[in-house]
Amino acid sequence: MNKYLIRFNKTRGSIGRGSFDHAWRVFENGKEFLCKHVSINVPSHSETDGKDWNIACEGFMKIDKETSTIIIENKNG
Repeated sequence: MNKYLIRFNKTRGSIGRGSFDHAWRVFENGKEFLCKHVSINVPSHSETDGKDWNIACEGFMKIDKETSTIIIENKNG
């Protein structure tokens, strides 16, 4: 399983930070993905890494490129 941290994209619309609609930053084991929507289908909790708060969970990620949605589920594939 992979660890995910999900944060609101405070710099959305800036150069290199996605369009204004790319509201979410999803970190999979430290690698960042920007998306418009997130669907979390696993147990989740809040946590902080200092000044930023995250929704944290474990699972497997799928990306729906058509809708720019990241889906986190219990199963891989």
